[in-house]
Amino acid sequence: MRIARVSHQEAITYGIVDEGELVVLKGDPMFVGFDTTGERIPLAEVTLLAPVIPRSKIVAIARNYRDHAAELGNEVPAEPMLFFKPNTSVVGPNDHIVLPRQSERIDFEGEVAAVIGRVAKNVPRESALDYVFGYTIANDVTARDLQKSDGQWARAKGFDTSCPLGPAIETEFDPSAEVWIETRVNGEVKQRGLLGDMVYDVAEIVAYASAAFTLLPGDVILTGTPAGVGPFVAGDVVEVEVTGLGILRNTARDA
Repeated sequence: MRIARVSHQEAITYGIVDEGELVVLKGDPMFVGFDTTGERIPLAEVTLLAPVIPRSKIVAIARNYRDHAAELGNEVPAEPMLFFKPNTSVVGPNDHIVLPRQSERIDFEGEVAAVIGRVAKNVPRESALDYVFGYTIANDVTARDLQKSDGQWARAKGFDTSCPLGPAIETEFDPSAEVWIETRVNGEVKQRGLLGDMVYDVAEIVAYASAAFTLLPGDVILTGTPAGVGPFVAGDVVEVEVTGLGILRNTARDA
């Protein structure tokens, strides 16, 4: 089931995507379920928004692909290496990525994102995926120069518009299947990797994160990026495509 969050007639609406139409839901399905209003809206008449705005946090994992760790001269961490992005960093499909004036190099990082569906604390790996509502696409946009100069990553990873999400949440996505992640800039392929090449899989990440802090419904977990990360500039169109999840497309502009 593909769930979209959209703007329609100056209101924010949730719905199930069904062959070019949106089957309107009574509310946020994470909290009120999948009851519909009976209304159907052509997708051409709505504006896709970020499918979720985390009420609490975005948890991201660094260096979760060996080839990506190597390309930046880093070792693979002995345990998942976690960091946060604020919910103010989220934008949706087709929104602009606004390049901060403080940075001279902004990089794309295409990723799969897991959306938490219920409270998770100290969950075992074996049942961790039961706490995932669904999956979407993310771009962990990074001010690479600030990441290096600051020594910690809050500013480099957390600036406004640094976390595009979308286009929708797929509740039946299988992260254990053969899933390709591909990032393109102006149509040119920059990243292409398999989700199965992650060092720590989604279940391990959810379990590990929940041991440190409570995960709440709507929290988003970014699962890491494959090799090929690189810079983009104002005017560039960045697309992240994931098998079974669609395409997340954003254009960059200067602040």
